[in-house]
Amino acid sequence: MPAISRRHFLAGASAAPGLLGQARRPPNLLVILTDDQGFGDFDYQGNKDLETPNLARLARESVTFSRFSVSPVCAPTRAALMTGRYPLRTNVHGVTGGRETLRKGEVTMGEVFQRAGYRTGLIGKWHLGECYPYVPHARGFDDFVGFRVGHWSNYFDAPAERNGRQVRLPGYITEAFTSEAIDWIGRTPRDPWFCYLAYNVPHTPYQVPEGDYRKQAARGHDPELATVYAMIENMDRQVGRILGHLEATGELDNTIVAFFCDNGPNGERYRCGLRGRKGSIYEGGTRSVLSLRWPGGRLRGGRKVEQIAAHIDLLPTFMELCGARRPEGPALDGRSLVPLLRGETAAWPDRRLYCHADHQRDARNPFPGAVWDQRWKLVNGRELYDLRADPGESAEVSARHPEVVKPLRRAYDDWFASTLEGFRFGAPPIEVGHAEENPATLPATQAALEGGPHYRAKMGYANDFIVNWKSPEDRMTWRTDVRYPGRYLASLESLCPKENLGCTVKLQAGGSAAEGVLREAGELAEIPLRNIVESAVHAPEMNWTDAAIGELELRAGPVDVALSAVKVPGRGVADVKSVRLRRLGPI
Repeated sequence: MPAISRRHFLAGASAAPGLLGQARRPPNLLVILTDDQGFGDFDYQGNKDLETPNLARLARESVTFSRFSVSPVCAPTRAALMTGRYPLRTNVHGVTGGRETLRKGEVTMGEVFQRAGYRTGLIGKWHLGECYPYVPHARGFDDFVGFRVGHWSNYFDAPAERNGRQVRLPGYITEAFTSEAIDWIGRTPRDPWFCYLAYNVPHTPYQVPEGDYRKQAARGHDPELATVYAMIENMDRQVGRILGHLEATGELDNTIVAFFCDNGPNGERYRCGLRGRKGSIYEGGTRSVLSLRWPGGRLRGGRKVEQIAAHIDLLPTFMELCGARRPEGPALDGRSLVPLLRGETAAWPDRRLYCHADHQRDARNPFPGAVWDQRWKLVNGRELYDLRADPGESAEVSARHPEVVKPLRRAYDDWFASTLEGFRFGAPPIEVGHAEENPATLPATQAALEGGPHYRAKMGYANDFIVNWKSPEDRMTWRTDVRYPGRYLASLESLCPKENLGCTVKLQAGGSAAEGVLREAGELAEIPLRNIVESAVHAPEMNWTDAAIGELELRAGPVDVALSAVKVPGRGVADVKSVRLRRLGPI
């Protein structure tokens, strides 16, 4: 999408509604999102077990929201942030297996600000599409440093992507992402910029610098909680670093800074009395802090907004504050919070908000789900809570208020039906043949498995791989869409033990097939990681080998790519990380 010139942006922005005319020039935008940090994971929220002075200062200098809601898990919240729409409308209904992929046709925050003449950068976790063209640099971001999937396995000297190239980020990942963001912001400081800094802590794995961990362990916490709080304290320092950089360069007061979290806490810990945790549709799973700071736009800090708001509201809010216009696209669900930021609450209309829980199996089931207004919340169509009197959702009162239940249930049913209009369950096919990403990678986590194969960590989350491939009856199949027909070199990223060498594997796609023999033994030992506590849902890191299988001739259009074994001389075949298809040229 072409960007308009800075001169035309300024001319349009000066006439746009909002607060832009009160600033020195178009404001920069810094959006900071953390991963699995709960509503109670801050000292200023009453948590006495950790220290977050920089986030506390940010809150004091910001307009904060006491009833700001997100989705119960990671990717849906990110979809709502990027589009201003409820996640199901965007086809994001899971966190792995391609169900986290933001569908084509959605207008992202990156595209909005790129078109408005902003430099756009994403540092950190994307989690809205693993394969091109669903990746950041195809969705409105000029620059991307981070990882595409839902979680990363190694937080020290971590492998990452920098605009399509594989690199290693030295040091601890939270500190490295902050350094990348500071460097990116400083490259052309005269331009307005939008930086989306998506930290991946305190999401597992449980890895943190030793000094941070020792401080928390000394407080008597168990290793898991000590690691989580240490990750948060480390992240708080990084927020202090980036805000300090903006202050030192004179950019802080003309930068809109937004901070919030993507879902509830990833463990049982302090939650300000709220019920539930990550994955839950109760308040503990969906309520987040929200701080919005912009003194240059005359947002008076230290004020708290009590009106309900949600992740879907952030895009329209930022658009109004910055004078940015959204390209034509699907209708927004969110509304601009600018009146609330100004303190204009008298005319703010009553509204209802909705959430739906992640369904890895079938998101077309309407529950778990919830609808709420300023006072009442209906959970799963039958549980009613008075959030004004009972924010912890401890007393179910539907029997006493049937007159409240009925309209809320009708509203939820109508909303849910509307989200499924055009909904397509499951992952989109993996597109093959794009010059921007050649070879195309078919990740193990998006394969349909038949027979004995299963995922190493059982759940098939990001970075997992396939094990227990033993016989010719076993099969792994990927749905693909060949965008450019041609000859393709197929290879297998795998680990084959010595005793299984000589296996013949076959890759079949439509009417074309290729066979290859596995002749190189892989190193089956796991790569040591600095885990303080092990997590059962994480697959280990391995040293994968790449084995050429042969050439395929692929016609344009949908095709299933199936991997199987023809000859198994040993006890099994190999562990599988991915299949790669490199386009060599036309047929």
